Amino acid sequence: MANSRAHRNGRILMYSHDTLGLGHLRRCRAIAHSLVEMDPDVSVLIISGSPIIGSFDFRTRVDFVRVPGVIKLRNGDYTSLSLHMDVEDTVNLRSSIINHTAEAFDPDLFIVDKEPLGLRGEVRDTLLMLKERGTPLVLGLRDVMDEPAALAPEWERKKVLPALRDLYDEIWVYGREEICDPLDGLSIPASVRSKMRYTGYLRREASSTPAPKPNIPFADDPFLLVTAGGGGDGEPVMDWVLRAYEHDSELPYPALLVLGPFMPYEQQTEFMDRASRLDRVHAITFDSRIEALMSRCAGIVAMGGYNTFCEILSFDKRALIVPRTEPRLEQYIRAKKAEEWGLLGMLVDDGDRSPRAMAEALRLLPSRKRPSEASNVDLLGGLENVQSFVRNHLQKTVRESSGTVPFRRPA
Repeated sequence: MANSRAHRNGRILMYSHDTLGLGHLRRCRAIAHSLVEMDPDVSVLIISGSPIIGSFDFRTRVDFVRVPGVIKLRNGDYTSLSLHMDVEDTVNLRSSIINHTAEAFDPDLFIVDKEPLGLRGEVRDTLLMLKERGTPLVLGLRDVMDEPAALAPEWERKKVLPALRDLYDEIWVYGREEICDPLDGLSIPASVRSKMRYTGYLRREASSTPAPKPNIPFADDPFLLVTAGGGGDGEPVMDWVLRAYEHDSELPYPALLVLGPFMPYEQQTEFMDRASRLDRVHAITFDSRIEALMSRCAGIVAMGGYNTFCEILSFDKRALIVPRTEPRLEQYIRAKKAEEWGLLGMLVDDGDRSPRAMAEALRLLPSRKRPSEASNVDLLGGLENVQSFVRNHLQKTVRESSGTVPFRRPA
């Protein structure tokens, strides 16, 4: 198989399960764009379950295959997003599409985002097939997964460790070890630890294509950007910020709320109505080029997901994080570590959502240090290191002789 790949252009396959939100898709998209910039002979195909993947622009030689959507409910169960199908049938259909796509695309490298075996194990057969072909397999992890007490039993139930040990060649952590270790507190064999490569955080840039300014009254003035990512669980931060502006009309900046495409319609309607009654607050549902807004804003208030944290660092913005604490502590752990480094401020939702507390935090925001002023450590080498890792794999593919790579099939 390697000989047949030696004289063709490089092919990278990426998998993003995308049950809720935009985080996984936006991370994969940033990496894919970086890889085609690195080499004009590289093509990237993203397999995604995101229902709005078509709303994003993709660069030449980056394309996607969308599998039927599945949504994770708050109780941890899954359900089909659009089809009148049992979730098991939906996952089987997704698995078949993933496997056939990988077989036909015949990638030189397969990068799986966050879920080692995919949603309900849907990528397992594809990993086994590609492993037998000799395709390098990489698991990409964000800097924080969850608290060990929650992650350990989840990975035990999903039989993750055998896959890390026997299937994956490398584990790329999209962060810095000094800030967060995603496997901290877990009993991880040395053979698995030796596969981990810390890349640094993934730098983001505003699109070079001019984006239309949002139709808001303060578009040319310094403004505060309030974002909840996909918005499916963004009600607390939006409600709390609105309470602050309803309480105090003299806060330092006007606020633009980006509610998120997955926020329930009833919540969107409520927040749009409340914002319309405030002179210095405007709300929109979604902007696929939110990086342009982040590059122009005076400060950011957000939940603190991985992508938003990368953007805060990339655009060097003063930020206040209101982290989600359920069903995962991922955002809280990241925000706490970043606050300890002086990179941002944090305000934890205690259920009361005092307007005075949020107003006070917003008043302090202009005096906070920018991330570049708080740390002289280069945190943003992620894309460059991913490029280097991929280049090494592609060069190795060209050099290798044909033959399969033996491996131990996981239990």
